[in-house]
Amino acid sequence: MATALRPLQAAVLQRLKASPALTALVSGVFDEVPEPAPYPYVSIGSITETADDAHDRQGLDCLVTLHVWSDAPGPAQAYDIFAALDAALDRQPLAVAGFTDVSIRHEQHQALKDPDPKIRHINAQYRVRLTRDS
Repeated sequence: MATALRPLQAAVLQRLKASPALTALVSGVFDEVPEPAPYPYVSIGSITETADDAHDRQGLDCLVTLHVWSDAPGPAQAYDIFAALDAALDRQPLAVAGFTDVSIRHEQHQALKDPDPKIRHINAQYRVRLTRDS
């Protein structure tokens, strides 16, 4: 099985960094978060792949987890950042190197209170289905 991990992560990162609405709200979009990272920011978390083959082509069903981090008082800033992130990804065309028939849609998200009461965190997951180029 050929993996989509590297090209999928690169495509998601590129899409988010190219979103003016999102980048206007955050200090950065990271696959590796620098320490210390200035709030607010978005980070790419885990990517899960499951084989989803057709008769003659390799397919993958992936779940991409993204994180929104904010230290603003109350949840409003985190909610606004998530809305911009969702607008950039949900049901939007996404070019993933080496793959065709790429679709991405919002799967679920959860607004969390961090153990640090000053931090707001949204964990969001996106389902990506794609087919390996022949």
